Amino acid sequence: MLTVLQVAYPFAPVSLDAVGGAEQVAAALDRGLTARGHRSIVIACAGSQTCGRLVPIEVCPPFDVRARVSVHRRVTEAIRETLESTPVDLVHMHGLDYHEYLPAEGVPVLATLHMPVSYYPASIFQSSRPHTILNCVSEAQRRTFPRCTQIVDSIDNGIPLELFPRSSGPREEFALALGRICPEKGFHLALEAAGQAGTPLWIAGSVFPYQEHEQYFERELLPRLSPPHRFLGPVGFAEKVELLSRARCLVLSSLVAESASLAAMEAMACGTPVVSFSRGAPATFIENGKTGFQVNSVKEMAAAILRCGEIHAEDCRRRARLSFSADRMVNRYIDLYARLLTPSGIAVEA
Repeated sequence: MLTVLQVAYPFAPVSLDAVGGAEQVAAALDRGLTARGHRSIVIACAGSQTCGRLVPIEVCPPFDVRARVSVHRRVTEAIRETLESTPVDLVHMHGLDYHEYLPAEGVPVLATLHMPVSYYPASIFQSSRPHTILNCVSEAQRRTFPRCTQIVDSIDNGIPLELFPRSSGPREEFALALGRICPEKGFHLALEAAGQAGTPLWIAGSVFPYQEHEQYFERELLPRLSPPHRFLGPVGFAEKVELLSRARCLVLSSLVAESASLAAMEAMACGTPVVSFSRGAPATFIENGKTGFQVNSVKEMAAAILRCGEIHAEDCRRRARLSFSADRMVNRYIDLYARLLTPSGIAVEA
């Protein structure tokens, strides 16, 4: 039996209802570890929902520099106290700021890089800490990272396919966009494309208390959110699945190359086509005319939204069943843990 300490990004709660992909992956790993008889401990934002033991970190807005310093100190203390009180085999870190609270030498560490390379300081690729391994969440993401002796093979993200419907009712006319409300997600472009297509766009997501995110919502989205467009706010897992099952399509308008896009995987699991800018991981699994459309401009996005009625739901579900299994993801991580705990068991890039 393994005892794994997962350390999540401390400013967002971990659960199946989480908005962020990293938090959903941490929740799936916690769920999978406990189901397989392993011990899971999760250091995460207060309010997280875990199957294993939760070590909560209280976080108060606004999420500014002072808050970051204070929270990083509390996470550092929580890691130290947990390692001193509990025999832990391995620490698995998920936060883009993980380097700010990396534990002292001793316990092996796996850091999963959930975000684009530009989000991380170059120093993480030159760390001298022993027994510290990095991995990416897709090969598309991995190709953008520098060569590094600490990076191992990518492990593709997955979703709990058993929780998605095997069929759905008739589609409605609205298109759907999901995620954190922030500039890099490009929701204003999705609204522009939906407007050109004459299609209502419903946006479901959270505005976290970062100044830049709040200003983006107030200045760029609110002025564009007149009927028939709607802002739904944050939604839980069940409501998200219900919306995806009804939507004409999911629109991905991200301005950065998505590392994985759980939202696209969830849409396909609901039989819903995905319209996405042709960049990042979604470009590797969206098949034009079969599971959605890859586009290169707002004008092309508008045209693709109107063509989504051509897509067969079962083609989307079939691709999800073949490619997006959370069980497979969990098994691959457990195998990686075992290799990391075995002397000379990890083969890294030269």
